[in-house]
Amino acid sequence: MSEIFDEVQEEVRREQLRRLWQRYATLIVTVALLIVAGVGGWRGYLYWEGRKAQEAGAQFEAAVALADQKKSAEAEAAFLKIAAEAPQGYRVLAKFRAAAERGTRDVPGAVKLYDEIASDRNAGAAEQDLAALRAASLLVDTASYADIKARLEPLTGPNRTYRHSARELLAVSAWRNKDMAAARQWIDMIGTDAASPQTLRSRMEALQALLPSTAKG
Repeated sequence: MSEIFDEVQEEVRREQLRRLWQRYATLIVTVALLIVAGVGGWRGYLYWEGRKAQEAGAQFEAAVALADQKKSAEAEAAFLKIAAEAPQGYRVLAKFRAAAERGTRDVPGAVKLYDEIASDRNAGAAEQDLAALRAASLLVDTASYADIKARLEPLTGPNRTYRHSARELLAVSAWRNKDMAAARQWIDMIGTDAASPQTLRSRMEALQALLPSTAKG
C-alpha cells in the first residue's frame, strides 16, 4: 500500500513541476542566460583590466627609462599620458612622477600638478597630503608664510602621515618670512611631540639658534 502512495506522490510532484515549468519556463531560461552572460562578462572585464594594467606597467617602465636618461620633457609627457589613460592604480603615481620631472624646469607648473593631486578625491588621503607637501617644498623659499600655512597647516594634526615634515616646512617658512613667533610655535610643537624624529629635532635646534633672543623663549 505504501508503494502505491509513493507512486501517487511522485506523480503529483511531476505534475507540479510540469505546470511550474510551463508557467515559468521563459523566466527560468532568461535568468539562466543572464547568469551565464554575467559570469562571462565579469571574466571578460577582469581580462580586459588585466591587459590594461600590463600595458600601463610597460608604459610606466618606458617613462621611467626616459627619466633615467635625463629626457625630462619626454618623460613628463609619457607620465601625463599614463595619468590620463591608465587604470586608477597607475594614475596618481604617474602624475607624481610627471610633477617631479616638470619641477626640474618649471616650478609653477609642477606646483599646479601637485595641487591637482592634492585636490583629487580619487587619490588617497596620504597621497593628497604628500602632494601638498611637495608643492609647499617647491615654494618655501619664495612664497609668503601665509601661503605655506594655508597649504600645510591642515597636515600638522597628530594623526596626519606627513605632520613632521609639514611642521618643519612651516617653521622654515616662518623664519624666512621673519615671523619669529610663528617659527617658535612650530619649533615648540616639534620639540614637545614625542614622536618627532631625532634628526628633525636636531634641525629645529639649529633653527632655534638662529632666532632672535626675544623669540627663543
